[in-house]
Amino acid sequence: MIVYKKVNLTGLVLGPIFFLLIFLLIPESELTYAARVVLGITAWTATWWVTEALPIPATSLLPIILLPTLGGLSMEQTSRAYGDPIVFMYMGGFMIAIAIEKWNLHRRMALHILNIIGTRSDRIVLGVMMATAFLSMWISNAATALMMLPVALAVIKEVKANDILSGASLDRFSKSILLSVAYSASIGGLATLVGSVPNAVFAAMSKKLLDREIMFFEWFLFGFPVAAVLLILLFLYLTKIQFKVEHTGEMGAAFIRKGLEDLGKMKQEEKWVFAIFLMTAFLWIFKIFLFGGLPVSDTSIAIFGAMLLFLIPATNGERILEWQDMKQLPWGLLLLFGGGLSLATGFAETNLTGWIGENLQHLNGLSYLMLLIILTASILFMTEIMSNTAVANMIIPITVGLGLAIGMEPYGLMAAAALASSCAFMLPISTPPNAAVFSADVLKISDMVKAGFWLNVISIVAIVLAVYFWLPVVLR
Repeated sequence: MIVYKKVNLTGLVLGPIFFLLIFLLIPESELTYAARVVLGITAWTATWWVTEALPIPATSLLPIILLPTLGGLSMEQTSRAYGDPIVFMYMGGFMIAIAIEKWNLHRRMALHILNIIGTRSDRIVLGVMMATAFLSMWISNAATALMMLPVALAVIKEVKANDILSGASLDRFSKSILLSVAYSASIGGLATLVGSVPNAVFAAMSKKLLDREIMFFEWFLFGFPVAAVLLILLFLYLTKIQFKVEHTGEMGAAFIRKGLEDLGKMKQEEKWVFAIFLMTAFLWIFKIFLFGGLPVSDTSIAIFGAMLLFLIPATNGERILEWQDMKQLPWGLLLLFGGGLSLATGFAETNLTGWIGENLQHLNGLSYLMLLIILTASILFMTEIMSNTAVANMIIPITVGLGLAIGMEPYGLMAAAALASSCAFMLPISTPPNAAVFSADVLKISDMVKAGFWLNVISIVAIVLAVYFWLPVVLR
């Protein structure tokens, strides 16, 4: 029997109450009937998302019921958002990620990166970080962390069994390598549109609210340097300041060699998956140079790569991907996209974005830089206790209205909101990677809070500087 927590029940009641308050208290002279309906439903949906009154994907279906029924949007407008191109781009990306995991290619990639980087204490942490971040660029941060956690734990076990480190040094190394898995899984996703859900929300909202398509290459050009800088700073902070360990030799070499030996030679299926993965990434990044003005979208490329995996036969008589493998596809996440985009459609169709912006005009006394700092810090600490996708879905439409109302370029505020939504490092509940490494029973909450707080501060500085100086160069 399901037992609702107090917060679930509270949210269940507050959602409809917020809808009624907004609808009844805002006069029609200030906001049209349809706009009040959309704003009220947004508050209702956001409340249920935050409190998880219903499972988050189930709540994401609420707009399909309420928006057409109450007159906020037509059913056609509402349901179209659930089939938005960004949803299918993510679907294609997830299918490729499922193939990578199905044929164990992700483990081979990780072990090879570790083998190349080296096996001193700091280098093994760097290797784990690089492997985790690279995988997180293409597959979900949760899947990446769950895959890399056994690798990190195996290295710790070998170090302990062979008395390579002991006492405080072993404790510092263990905490360093586990936190590197959690934090790199979140940071790596910043680099690509498919690596982090808020990035894709940014792209989808840009198209929906501003009619500006953000291409994969454009975001990569912006996001990859941000992720690279954060990874470098994370490495220096973990290994040189917070959990410094004296260098030792060949810490995890035996485990890495054994792992590669167990995998054996690269199977034909792995080669096919790797080739399609590289092809898809190459087309995403260089699409603008390869196809010029042809209407080839990032979504088309993702679905094309995924379709090839269903076409190519495997040596066991099946195909590289079979439809039963799609049980692993995060359908709930795709519904979450649809729910957020349907609300964004309501914002655009009823001019809610403009109304919100007008009511935030008192902020026009702040400089753009100060506004970026306040926005980034607020969202970053907000997402410590809230779903990053829910935060992105709620905040990004507001930043559009804010930017337009005070005469500032909205893309900077939107990008800051997207990046900050993915940077939650302080608590085990903040992200699935944080929860995964905390479950290893090596870290204390105080370890994560202390390390995560300073990484949050570093992230605020990096995001603000990147958005202020680099984003205008990329999105000219």
